[in-house]
Amino acid sequence: MFPIEYFIGLILIGICAGFASGLLGVGGGFLIVPLQYFLLKYIGVNPDLAMLISLGTSLAIIIPTSMSGAYRHTRTMDGILKPGIQLGIFGIIGGAIGGFVASGLPSRILEIIFGCLLLFITVKNIVDINKEREDARIPFNLLTTGIIGLLVGFSSGLLGVGGGVFLIAILTALLGFSLIEAIGTSSVFICLTAVGGFLSYVVSGWGVSTFPYSIGYVSIINFILIACFSVPLASFGAKMAHKVPQKKLKIVFSILVLYMALKMLGVLP
Repeated sequence: MFPIEYFIGLILIGICAGFASGLLGVGGGFLIVPLQYFLLKYIGVNPDLAMLISLGTSLAIIIPTSMSGAYRHTRTMDGILKPGIQLGIFGIIGGAIGGFVASGLPSRILEIIFGCLLLFITVKNIVDINKEREDARIPFNLLTTGIIGLLVGFSSGLLGVGGGVFLIAILTALLGFSLIEAIGTSSVFICLTAVGGFLSYVVSGWGVSTFPYSIGYVSIINFILIACFSVPLASFGAKMAHKVPQKKLKIVFSILVLYMALKMLGVLP
């Protein structure tokens, strides 16, 4: 039913997204969503269905992938588990809401939203490329935790990403976290917040999705093939994150996010 290049593409997505997830603490959704989307359109899937399958399956893949990276980070750093869990509890709620909202929006609107947010993050990273750590501008308390967790969780469910790209920017720019601390905290947060979005895509696509071998908007084939490679690569990427200077991490992060932003906005073919 699927051409061989489709399976090869899924394996490559798993390798790239898994390594990026562990290295950058971002869950890998910013790669898994657009690459799956382009791959599904290549085999002739309707764009609207392709986007929803990409979003829902991405969140399912992010759960085991981020757990692999988070485990490695918690073995290396102290003090990231508690804030990650606190943010993640609110992120689960926001993720579920975002997932249900996404199922009612046209795919092009989601592409534009996704692209603009990634573009903003790229610019912010380039501006702050030489800064090791920002001063905290807001306190890390229950109120700010709830607001940030809900908003980032909502973006996670809406856009099919773990939310790490947004959370890392917030933690480093507003809460005074170093990049490596933000990456570790984000990897813990992602494990939880992706669950809410994943469940919403299963429910909203139940009896509606026409994609073969899927549960709601979650493709079983895509999940298995990508996760088989993304999970071990995430652990390796997390190990490498503690050996790479923060400035180089920011450069890699910015290049990857800029590329995907321009792809989603249609600037690049």
